[in-house]
Amino acid sequence: MSRLYGEKHRALQDSFDTRRIADRVEEIVVRPEIDDMGKAFIESRDMFFLSTVDHNGRPTVSYKGGTPGFVKVLDPTTIAFPSYDGNGMYFSMGNIAGNPEIGCLFIDFERPFRTRLQGRAELVKDGPLLSLFKEAELVIKVAVSETWMNCPRYIHRYQKLERSRYAPGVETETPFCEWKRIDIIQDTLRPEEVEKVAQMGTVTIDDWMGKVIAGDKGA
Repeated sequence: MSRLYGEKHRALQDSFDTRRIADRVEEIVVRPEIDDMGKAFIESRDMFFLSTVDHNGRPTVSYKGGTPGFVKVLDPTTIAFPSYDGNGMYFSMGNIAGNPEIGCLFIDFERPFRTRLQGRAELVKDGPLLSLFKEAELVIKVAVSETWMNCPRYIHRYQKLERSRYAPGVETETPFCEWKRIDIIQDTLRPEEVEKVAQMGTVTIDDWMGKVIAGDKGA
């Protein structure tokens, strides 16, 4: 019995005469746990894409970035990664709180190479796991259900120019988020953020957007 395919998948496979190869791919590459090669690959990544489902049943995909090793393979059936300070929406985290089913896509654009992972996630708010990740607000612990390597076909080759200065550990002191200096959001900030902006000064939204559009490293 397939772990991956349902009635709709089977209908399309039969329509295009790919049921046999789909079954063989699942048999060969889909695993319920992470092997040594998978562990090395996942822990070498400095970014991945996270898929979650919201309260209305709508899927969403978020980019998650850090420094290599910010996703940790705790054991063959468990991974963990941090949630850093963001825009205050807690969209992916709220989705996980409501529906623990997630998907992860890890990609190396230079080789190219990619690995998928499905699992059930939980939010960890305190305890020893939190201490593993610098500046983490939360840790997401994932019980792996399936993982598999994907064919690299159609992955365009790219090379990384440099790491984001905001990823914890890139600079000695992680810079304050530039967009939180925008004048029209000052009344929404937390007290410690207001204090920081008071030291740095505010900017207009046009100033900040100008930096973003120009690719300014200070944005």
